[in-house]
Amino acid sequence: MLIFLLLILLSCTIHHVSTTNHPQPPLTMDPSELQTLYTIMETLSSDRKWRTDYPNPCKPSSSWVGIECKPGVIDSHLHVTRLDFGTTPNPICKNTATFPSQIFQLPYLQSIFFFQCFTHTKTTISISLPKNKSPPSLLQLSLRSNPTLIGSIPSQLFSALTSLQILTVSGSKISGVITPEILNLRSLIHLDLSYNQLTGPIPDELSDLGNLIGLDLSYNSLSGQVPRTIGQLGMLQKLDLSSNMLSGKIPDSIEKLSSLVFMALSNNRFHGKLPVGLGKLKGLEYLIMDNNPMSIELPTEFGELSKLQELRLANSGYSGEIPGSFSRLSNLTTLSLQNNRLTGTIPVGIANLSHIYHLNLSRNWLSGEIPFDSRFLKRLGKNLDLSENNELCLNPLQAIDSAKLGVGVCNRSRNARVGDSSSPLKTSEGCVIRMHLFIVFVVLGLLENSNIHLFYYYYY
Repeated sequence: MLIFLLLILLSCTIHHVSTTNHPQPPLTMDPSELQTLYTIMETLSSDRKWRTDYPNPCKPSSSWVGIECKPGVIDSHLHVTRLDFGTTPNPICKNTATFPSQIFQLPYLQSIFFFQCFTHTKTTISISLPKNKSPPSLLQLSLRSNPTLIGSIPSQLFSALTSLQILTVSGSKISGVITPEILNLRSLIHLDLSYNQLTGPIPDELSDLGNLIGLDLSYNSLSGQVPRTIGQLGMLQKLDLSSNMLSGKIPDSIEKLSSLVFMALSNNRFHGKLPVGLGKLKGLEYLIMDNNPMSIELPTEFGELSKLQELRLANSGYSGEIPGSFSRLSNLTTLSLQNNRLTGTIPVGIANLSHIYHLNLSRNWLSGEIPFDSRFLKRLGKNLDLSENNELCLNPLQAIDSAKLGVGVCNRSRNARVGDSSSPLKTSEGCVIRMHLFIVFVVLGLLENSNIHLFYYYYY
Protein backbone atom coordinates (compact mmCIF):
# COMPACT_ATOMS: atom_id res chain seq x y z
CA MET A 1 0.00 0.00 0.00
CA LEU A 2 2.84 2.35 0.86
CA ILE A 3 4.55 1.66 -2.46
CA PHE A 4 1.29 2.47 -4.31
CA LEU A 5 1.02 5.85 -2.57
CA LEU A 6 4.61 6.69 -3.41
CA LEU A 7 3.98 5.91 -7.08
CA ILE A 8 0.95 8.23 -7.14
CA LEU A 9 2.96 11.04 -5.49
CA LEU A 10 5.82 10.58 -7.94
CA SER A 11 3.50 10.73 -10.95
CA CYS A 12 1.94 13.99 -9.69
CA THR A 13 5.35 15.54 -9.21
CA ILE A 14 6.51 14.57 -12.69
CA HIS A 15 3.31 15.99 -14.19
CA HIS A 16 3.75 19.30 -12.32
CA VAL A 17 7.33 19.71 -13.50
CA SER A 18 6.47 18.97 -17.09
CA THR A 19 3.70 21.61 -17.18
CA THR A 20 5.70 24.39 -15.54
CA ASN A 21 8.66 23.91 -17.88
CA HIS A 22 6.55 23.90 -21.03
CA PRO A 23 7.95 26.66 -23.33
CA GLN A 24 5.67 29.66 -23.99
CA PRO A 25 5.12 30.69 -27.61
CA PRO A 26 7.00 33.90 -28.55
CA LEU A 27 4.89 37.07 -28.47
CA THR A 28 4.40 38.75 -31.83
CA MET A 29 2.21 41.54 -33.19
CA ASP A 30 -1.15 40.96 -34.76
CA PRO A 31 -0.53 41.08 -38.55
CA SER A 32 -3.23 43.69 -39.26
CA GLU A 33 -2.02 45.91 -36.42
CA LEU A 34 1.55 45.58 -37.71
CA GLN A 35 0.55 46.72 -41.21
CA THR A 36 -1.32 49.72 -39.78
CA LEU A 37 1.78 50.68 -37.80
CA TYR A 38 3.98 50.52 -40.93
CA THR A 39 1.53 52.73 -42.83
CA ILE A 40 1.65 55.31 -40.04
CA MET A 41 5.43 55.27 -39.91
CA GLU A 42 5.82 55.69 -43.66
CA THR A 43 3.38 58.63 -43.59
CA LEU A 44 5.39 60.42 -40.93
CA SER A 45 9.06 59.52 -41.06
CA SER A 46 11.78 58.50 -43.47
CA ASP A 47 14.42 57.88 -40.82
CA ARG A 48 14.38 54.13 -41.48
CA LYS A 49 13.14 51.50 -43.84
CA TRP A 50 10.61 50.54 -41.24
CA ARG A 51 9.35 47.29 -42.77
CA THR A 52 12.80 45.77 -43.29
CA ASP A 53 14.67 47.31 -40.34
CA TYR A 54 11.98 46.39 -37.81
CA PRO A 55 10.20 43.19 -38.86
CA ASN A 56 9.06 42.75 -35.25
CA PRO A 57 8.96 46.34 -33.87
CA CYS A 58 7.57 45.39 -30.46
CA LYS A 59 10.21 42.79 -29.73
CA PRO A 60 12.22 44.16 -26.77
CA SER A 61 15.59 43.39 -28.32
CA SER A 62 14.81 45.13 -31.62
CA SER A 63 12.17 47.79 -30.92
CA TRP A 64 12.78 51.39 -31.98
CA VAL A 65 12.94 54.34 -29.59
CA GLY A 66 9.61 56.12 -29.45
CA ILE A 67 7.42 53.03 -29.32
CA GLU A 68 6.05 51.16 -26.31
CA CYS A 69 4.29 47.81 -26.45
CA LYS A 70 2.53 45.61 -23.93
CA PRO A 71 1.29 42.01 -24.11
CA GLY A 72 -2.42 41.54 -24.61
CA VAL A 73 -4.60 40.34 -21.76
CA ILE A 74 -6.85 38.10 -23.85
CA ASP A 75 -4.44 37.11 -26.63
CA SER A 76 -0.80 36.16 -27.16
CA HIS A 77 0.15 39.27 -29.13
CA LEU A 78 2.15 42.37 -28.33
CA HIS A 79 0.26 45.64 -28.88
CA VAL A 80 1.42 49.22 -29.44
CA THR A 81 0.43 51.39 -26.45
CA ARG A 82 2.46 54.57 -26.99
CA LEU A 83 4.04 56.46 -29.92
CA ASP A 84 6.32 59.52 -29.81
CA PHE A 85 7.30 61.58 -32.85
CA GLY A 86 9.20 64.74 -33.62
CA THR A 87 12.42 65.02 -31.62
CA THR A 88 15.46 62.82 -31.20
CA PRO A 89 15.88 60.10 -30.14
CA ASN A 90 12.28 59.54 -31.30
CA PRO A 91 11.51 59.29 -35.02
CA ILE A 92 11.84 62.65 -36.80
CA CYS A 93 8.96 63.70 -39.01
CA LYS A 94 9.81 64.35 -42.65
CA ASN A 95 8.95 67.62 -44.41
CA THR A 96 6.03 66.00 -46.22
CA ALA A 97 4.55 64.47 -43.06
CA THR A 98 0.79 64.74 -42.68
CA PHE A 99 -1.49 63.75 -39.84
CA PRO A 100 -1.96 59.93 -39.94
CA SER A 101 -5.68 59.30 -39.51
CA GLN A 102 -4.99 55.54 -39.26
CA ILE A 103 -3.39 56.08 -35.89
CA PHE A 104 -6.80 55.73 -34.26
CA GLN A 105 -7.04 52.20 -35.68
CA LEU A 106 -4.40 50.90 -33.27
CA PRO A 107 -6.83 49.31 -30.78
CA TYR A 108 -4.59 49.32 -27.69
CA LEU A 109 -2.97 52.73 -28.20
CA GLN A 110 -3.09 54.85 -25.03
CA SER A 111 -0.73 57.79 -25.70
CA ILE A 112 0.27 59.73 -28.84
CA PHE A 113 2.80 62.59 -28.94
CA PHE A 114 3.55 64.82 -31.94
CA PHE A 115 6.12 67.54 -31.16
CA GLN A 116 7.34 69.83 -33.97
CA CYS A 117 6.18 67.19 -36.41
CA PHE A 118 4.07 69.16 -38.91
CA THR A 119 6.27 72.11 -39.82
CA HIS A 120 6.34 72.25 -43.64
CA THR A 121 3.27 70.65 -45.19
CA LYS A 122 -0.22 71.84 -44.29
CA THR A 123 -2.34 69.15 -42.71
CA THR A 124 -5.48 68.73 -40.60
CA ILE A 125 -6.58 66.48 -37.78
CA SER A 126 -8.56 63.66 -39.35
CA ILE A 127 -9.99 60.50 -37.86
CA SER A 128 -10.32 57.07 -39.39
CA LEU A 129 -11.94 54.67 -36.95
CA PRO A 130 -11.78 50.86 -37.18
CA LYS A 131 -14.81 49.26 -38.86
CA ASN A 132 -17.09 47.16 -36.69
CA LYS A 133 -14.83 47.76 -33.71
CA SER A 134 -14.92 50.09 -30.76
CA PRO A 135 -12.57 53.13 -30.91
CA PRO A 136 -9.25 52.92 -29.07
CA SER A 137 -9.16 53.59 -25.35
CA LEU A 138 -6.86 56.56 -25.92
CA LEU A 139 -5.88 58.38 -22.73
CA GLN A 140 -3.55 61.08 -24.05
CA LEU A 141 -3.35 62.96 -27.36
CA SER A 142 -0.67 65.64 -27.51
CA LEU A 143 0.15 67.85 -30.52
CA ARG A 144 2.56 70.64 -29.60
CA SER A 145 4.40 73.21 -31.75
CA ASN A 146 3.07 72.11 -35.15
CA PRO A 147 2.81 75.36 -37.17
CA THR A 148 1.35 73.76 -40.34
CA LEU A 149 -1.47 71.99 -38.50
CA ILE A 150 -4.56 73.90 -39.67
CA GLY A 151 -8.33 73.56 -39.78
CA SER A 152 -10.60 72.86 -36.85
CA ILE A 153 -10.70 70.14 -34.23
CA PRO A 154 -13.30 67.74 -35.63
CA SER A 155 -16.30 67.21 -33.36
CA GLN A 156 -15.91 63.49 -34.15
CA LEU A 157 -12.77 63.50 -32.04
CA PHE A 158 -14.76 64.63 -29.01
CA SER A 159 -17.48 62.06 -29.68
CA ALA A 160 -15.24 59.07 -30.40
CA LEU A 161 -12.35 59.40 -27.97
CA THR A 162 -14.41 59.55 -24.79
CA SER A 163 -11.66 57.96 -22.68
CA LEU A 164 -9.29 60.90 -23.18
CA GLN A 165 -7.77 62.28 -20.00
CA ILE A 166 -5.24 64.67 -21.55
CA LEU A 167 -5.84 66.64 -24.76
CA THR A 168 -3.18 69.08 -25.91
CA VAL A 169 -3.35 70.88 -29.26
CA SER A 170 -1.13 73.94 -28.83
CA GLY A 171 1.23 76.07 -30.88
CA SER A 172 -0.57 75.36 -34.16
CA LYS A 173 -2.97 77.21 -36.46
CA ILE A 174 -6.14 75.46 -35.40
CA SER A 175 -9.15 77.70 -36.08
CA GLY A 176 -12.91 77.63 -35.71
CA VAL A 177 -14.92 77.34 -32.52
CA ILE A 178 -14.82 74.96 -29.58
CA THR A 179 -17.83 72.79 -30.35
CA PRO A 180 -20.38 71.74 -27.70
CA GLU A 181 -19.47 68.09 -28.31
CA ILE A 182 -16.52 68.65 -26.02
CA LEU A 183 -18.85 67.74 -23.16
CA ASN A 184 -18.40 64.07 -24.21
CA LEU A 185 -14.87 64.12 -22.77
CA ARG A 186 -16.11 63.40 -19.26
CA SER A 187 -12.80 61.82 -18.21
CA LEU A 188 -10.73 64.83 -19.28
CA ILE A 189 -8.25 66.04 -16.65
CA HIS A 190 -6.18 68.49 -18.70
CA LEU A 191 -7.23 70.56 -21.75
CA ASP A 192 -4.69 72.76 -23.52
CA LEU A 193 -5.73 74.54 -26.74
CA SER A 194 -3.37 77.49 -26.33
CA TYR A 195 -1.52 79.43 -29.07
CA ASN A 196 -4.00 78.78 -31.85
CA GLN A 197 -6.57 80.83 -33.79
CA LEU A 198 -9.76 79.72 -32.08
CA THR A 199 -12.69 82.13 -32.21
CA GLY A 200 -16.16 82.45 -30.74
CA PRO A 201 -17.24 82.10 -27.12
CA ILE A 202 -16.13 79.67 -24.46
CA PRO A 203 -18.94 77.09 -24.59
CA ASP A 204 -21.03 76.51 -21.47
CA GLU A 205 -20.58 72.77 -22.06
CA LEU A 206 -16.95 73.12 -20.98
CA SER A 207 -18.23 73.45 -17.43
CA ASP A 208 -19.57 69.88 -17.60
CA LEU A 209 -16.03 68.49 -17.48
CA GLY A 210 -16.09 68.03 -13.73
CA ASN A 211 -12.74 66.20 -13.52
CA LEU A 212 -10.80 69.03 -15.17
CA ILE A 213 -7.68 70.09 -13.27
CA GLY A 214 -5.97 72.20 -15.95
CA LEU A 215 -7.64 74.47 -18.54
CA ASP A 216 -5.48 76.55 -20.90
CA LEU A 217 -7.17 78.49 -23.72
CA SER A 218 -4.64 81.33 -23.83
CA TYR A 219 -3.38 83.12 -26.96
CA ASN A 220 -6.44 82.66 -29.15
CA SER A 221 -9.17 85.04 -30.34
CA LEU A 222 -11.97 83.86 -28.07
CA SER A 223 -14.63 86.49 -27.37
CA GLY A 224 -17.66 87.06 -25.19
CA GLN A 225 -17.87 86.58 -21.44
CA VAL A 226 -16.53 83.85 -19.23
CA PRO A 227 -19.45 81.44 -18.62
CA ARG A 228 -21.08 81.80 -15.22
CA THR A 229 -21.10 78.01 -15.02
CA ILE A 230 -17.30 77.96 -14.72
CA GLY A 231 -17.79 77.64 -10.96
CA GLN A 232 -18.80 74.01 -11.55
CA LEU A 233 -15.16 73.08 -12.23
CA GLY A 234 -14.50 72.50 -8.56
CA MET A 235 -11.30 70.51 -9.11
CA LEU A 236 -9.66 73.12 -11.35
CA GLN A 237 -6.13 74.08 -10.29
CA LYS A 238 -4.95 75.99 -13.38
CA LEU A 239 -7.07 78.47 -15.38
CA ASP A 240 -5.36 80.38 -18.19
CA LEU A 241 -7.58 82.54 -20.42
CA SER A 242 -4.98 85.23 -21.12
CA SER A 243 -4.44 86.97 -24.47
CA ASN A 244 -7.91 86.62 -25.94
CA MET A 245 -10.71 89.13 -26.57
CA LEU A 246 -12.85 88.19 -23.58
CA SER A 247 -14.91 91.00 -22.06
CA GLY A 248 -17.39 91.85 -19.34
CA LYS A 249 -17.01 91.19 -15.65
CA ILE A 250 -15.28 88.21 -14.14
CA PRO A 251 -18.19 86.03 -12.95
CA ASP A 252 -18.91 85.79 -9.23
CA SER A 253 -19.01 81.99 -9.52
CA ILE A 254 -15.22 81.98 -9.83
CA GLU A 255 -15.09 82.11 -6.03
CA LYS A 256 -16.22 78.46 -6.04
CA LEU A 257 -12.94 77.33 -7.62
CA SER A 258 -11.51 76.52 -4.21
CA SER A 259 -8.70 74.32 -5.63
CA LEU A 260 -7.35 77.05 -7.90
CA VAL A 261 -3.58 77.61 -7.70
CA PHE A 262 -2.90 79.51 -10.95
CA MET A 263 -5.18 82.03 -12.68
CA ALA A 264 -4.14 84.13 -15.68
CA LEU A 265 -6.63 86.55 -17.25
CA SER A 266 -4.24 89.15 -18.69
CA ASN A 267 -4.51 90.86 -22.09
CA ASN A 268 -8.28 90.78 -22.38
CA ARG A 269 -11.08 93.33 -22.10
CA PHE A 270 -12.33 92.58 -18.61
CA HIS A 271 -13.66 95.55 -16.66
CA GLY A 272 -15.70 96.47 -13.63
CA LYS A 273 -15.72 95.19 -10.08
CA LEU A 274 -14.04 91.93 -9.19
CA PRO A 275 -16.06 89.19 -7.46
CA VAL A 276 -16.70 90.01 -3.81
CA GLY A 277 -15.74 86.46 -2.87
CA LEU A 278 -12.34 86.61 -4.57
CA GLY A 279 -10.71 86.34 -1.15
CA LYS A 280 -12.13 82.82 -0.80
CA LEU A 281 -9.52 81.45 -3.21
CA LYS A 282 -7.23 80.60 -0.32
CA GLY A 283 -5.03 78.25 -2.37
CA LEU A 284 -4.28 80.77 -5.13
CA GLU A 285 -0.55 81.30 -5.64
CA TYR A 286 -0.44 83.10 -9.01
CA LEU A 287 -2.85 85.83 -10.13
CA ILE A 288 -1.95 87.46 -13.44
CA MET A 289 -4.37 90.13 -14.67
CA ASP A 290 -2.23 92.68 -16.53
CA ASN A 291 -3.63 94.76 -19.39
CA ASN A 292 -7.36 94.86 -18.70
CA PRO A 293 -9.38 98.13 -18.60
CA MET A 294 -10.59 97.49 -15.05
CA SER A 295 -10.80 101.20 -14.05
CA ILE A 296 -11.68 100.51 -10.40
CA GLU A 297 -10.00 101.10 -7.06
CA LEU A 298 -7.47 98.48 -6.10
CA PRO A 299 -9.51 95.92 -4.12
CA THR A 300 -8.52 95.13 -0.54
CA GLU A 301 -9.61 91.51 -1.12
CA PHE A 302 -6.28 90.75 -2.76
CA GLY A 303 -4.74 90.95 0.71
CA GLU A 304 -6.80 87.91 1.79
CA LEU A 305 -5.00 85.60 -0.65
CA SER A 306 -2.45 84.46 1.89
CA LYS A 307 -0.64 81.96 -0.36
CA LEU A 308 -0.19 84.41 -3.21
CA GLN A 309 3.32 84.42 -4.69
CA GLU A 310 2.79 86.53 -7.81
CA LEU A 311 0.31 89.39 -8.25
CA ARG A 312 0.43 91.18 -11.61
CA LEU A 313 -2.07 94.00 -12.16
CA ALA A 314 -0.17 96.38 -14.46
CA ASN A 315 -1.70 98.60 -17.16
CA SER A 316 -5.27 98.23 -15.93
CA GLY A 317 -6.42 101.67 -14.77
CA TYR A 318 -6.53 100.85 -11.05
CA SER A 319 -6.91 103.89 -8.80
CA GLY A 320 -6.88 104.72 -5.10
CA GLU A 321 -4.21 103.77 -2.62
CA ILE A 322 -2.31 100.52 -2.36
CA PRO A 323 -4.31 98.72 0.36
CA GLY A 324 -2.54 98.09 3.63
CA SER A 325 -3.83 94.51 3.42
CA PHE A 326 -1.13 93.83 0.82
CA SER A 327 1.32 93.82 3.72
CA ARG A 328 -0.20 90.50 4.83
CA LEU A 329 0.91 88.70 1.66
CA SER A 330 3.86 87.08 3.40
CA ASN A 331 4.56 84.63 0.53
CA LEU A 332 4.61 87.29 -2.18
CA THR A 333 7.64 87.23 -4.49
CA THR A 334 6.39 89.48 -7.32
CA LEU A 335 4.14 92.55 -7.22
CA SER A 336 3.57 94.42 -10.49
CA LEU A 337 1.35 97.50 -10.29
CA GLN A 338 3.01 99.73 -12.89
CA ASN A 339 1.22 102.11 -15.22
CA ASN A 340 -1.95 102.60 -13.19
CA ARG A 341 -3.41 105.64 -11.39
CA LEU A 342 -2.47 104.74 -7.85
CA THR A 343 -2.14 107.53 -5.29
CA GLY A 344 -1.03 107.95 -1.68
CA THR A 345 2.00 106.47 0.02
CA ILE A 346 3.55 103.02 -0.22
CA PRO A 347 2.34 100.93 2.76
CA VAL A 348 5.12 100.51 5.29
CA GLY A 349 4.34 96.80 5.59
CA ILE A 350 5.51 96.15 2.03
CA ALA A 351 9.06 96.51 3.32
CA ASN A 352 8.48 93.54 5.65
CA LEU A 353 7.65 91.07 2.86
CA SER A 354 10.73 88.89 3.21
CA HIS A 355 10.19 86.81 0.05
CA ILE A 356 9.60 89.62 -2.42
CA TYR A 357 12.27 90.00 -5.09
CA HIS A 358 10.42 91.85 -7.86
CA LEU A 359 8.49 95.06 -7.17
CA ASN A 360 7.32 97.45 -9.88
CA LEU A 361 5.30 100.51 -8.85
CA SER A 362 6.46 102.79 -11.66
CA ARG A 363 4.27 105.21 -13.66
CA ASN A 364 1.72 105.96 -10.96
CA TRP A 365 0.87 109.01 -8.83
CA LEU A 366 2.40 107.76 -5.58
CA SER A 367 3.79 110.26 -3.10
CA GLY A 368 5.67 110.54 0.18
CA GLU A 369 8.81 108.94 1.48
CA ILE A 370 9.77 105.46 0.29
CA PRO A 371 9.58 103.12 3.33
CA PHE A 372 12.41 100.78 2.29
CA ASP A 373 15.70 100.44 4.14
CA SER A 374 19.09 99.80 2.54
CA ARG A 375 18.87 96.02 2.97
CA PHE A 376 15.56 95.94 1.10
CA LEU A 377 16.96 98.11 -1.70
CA LYS A 378 20.07 95.96 -1.99
CA ARG A 379 18.09 92.71 -2.04
CA LEU A 380 15.85 93.78 -4.91
CA GLY A 381 18.45 95.75 -6.86
CA LYS A 382 17.36 96.18 -10.48
CA ASN A 383 14.13 94.33 -9.75
CA LEU A 384 12.79 97.41 -7.96
CA ASP A 385 11.24 100.09 -10.16
CA LEU A 386 9.66 103.19 -8.61
CA SER A 387 10.30 105.62 -11.45
CA GLU A 388 7.83 108.17 -12.82
CA ASN A 389 6.11 108.87 -9.51
CA ASN A 390 6.77 112.61 -9.30
CA GLU A 391 5.83 113.02 -5.64
CA LEU A 392 7.75 109.99 -4.40
CA CYS A 393 11.07 110.63 -2.65
CA LEU A 394 13.85 108.84 -0.83
CA ASN A 395 15.28 109.24 2.66
CA PRO A 396 18.27 111.66 2.50
CA LEU A 397 20.44 109.00 4.18
CA GLN A 398 19.88 106.80 1.12
CA ALA A 399 20.55 109.52 -1.44
CA ILE A 400 23.13 107.33 -3.16
CA ASP A 401 20.28 105.09 -4.40
CA SER A 402 18.24 107.98 -5.75
CA ALA A 403 19.49 107.81 -9.33
CA LYS A 404 19.06 104.03 -9.48
CA LEU A 405 15.42 104.23 -8.44
CA GLY A 406 14.52 107.22 -10.58
CA VAL A 407 13.25 109.29 -7.63
CA GLY A 408 14.42 112.40 -5.81
CA VAL A 409 15.60 112.88 -2.25
CA CYS A 410 13.16 114.09 0.38
CA ASN A 411 13.58 117.48 2.07
CA ARG A 412 12.05 116.62 5.40
CA SER A 413 11.37 120.23 6.42
CA ARG A 414 8.57 120.27 3.91
CA ASN A 415 8.49 116.52 3.08
CA ALA A 416 9.23 117.43 -0.54
CA ARG A 417 11.80 116.34 -3.06
CA VAL A 418 14.93 118.43 -3.38
CA GLY A 419 14.84 120.14 -6.75
CA ASP A 420 11.04 120.58 -6.86
CA SER A 421 9.80 124.11 -7.55
CA SER A 422 7.80 123.90 -4.33
CA SER A 423 10.82 123.04 -2.15
CA PRO A 424 12.17 125.64 0.30
CA LEU A 425 15.62 127.03 -0.47
CA LYS A 426 18.56 126.36 1.76
CA THR A 427 19.89 129.36 3.77
CA SER A 428 23.10 129.55 1.73
CA GLU A 429 21.11 129.50 -1.53
CA GLY A 430 18.91 132.39 -0.29
CA CYS A 431 21.94 134.50 0.70
CA VAL A 432 23.52 134.14 -2.72
CA ILE A 433 20.33 135.22 -4.47
CA ARG A 434 19.85 138.23 -2.18
CA MET A 435 23.46 139.32 -2.73
CA HIS A 436 22.93 139.17 -6.50
CA LEU A 437 19.80 141.31 -6.15
CA PHE A 438 21.65 143.83 -3.94
CA ILE A 439 24.37 144.30 -6.55
CA VAL A 440 21.76 144.83 -9.26
CA PHE A 441 19.96 147.43 -7.17
CA VAL A 442 23.22 149.23 -6.34
CA VAL A 443 23.99 149.63 -10.00
CA LEU A 444 20.48 150.82 -10.70
CA GLY A 445 20.69 153.25 -7.78
CA LEU A 446 23.90 154.74 -9.03
CA LEU A 447 22.40 155.20 -12.43
CA GLU A 448 19.32 156.84 -11.02
CA ASN A 449 21.20 158.68 -8.29
CA SER A 450 18.90 157.02 -5.75
CA ASN A 451 19.38 156.40 -2.09
CA ILE A 452 21.10 153.01 -2.04
CA HIS A 453 20.68 152.26 1.68
CA LEU A 454 16.92 151.87 1.23
CA PHE A 455 17.49 148.90 -1.06
CA TYR A 456 20.00 147.45 1.32
CA TYR A 457 17.64 147.76 4.24
CA TYR A 458 14.76 146.27 2.30
CA TYR A 459 16.54 143.12 1.08
CA TYR A 460 18.42 142.44 4.27
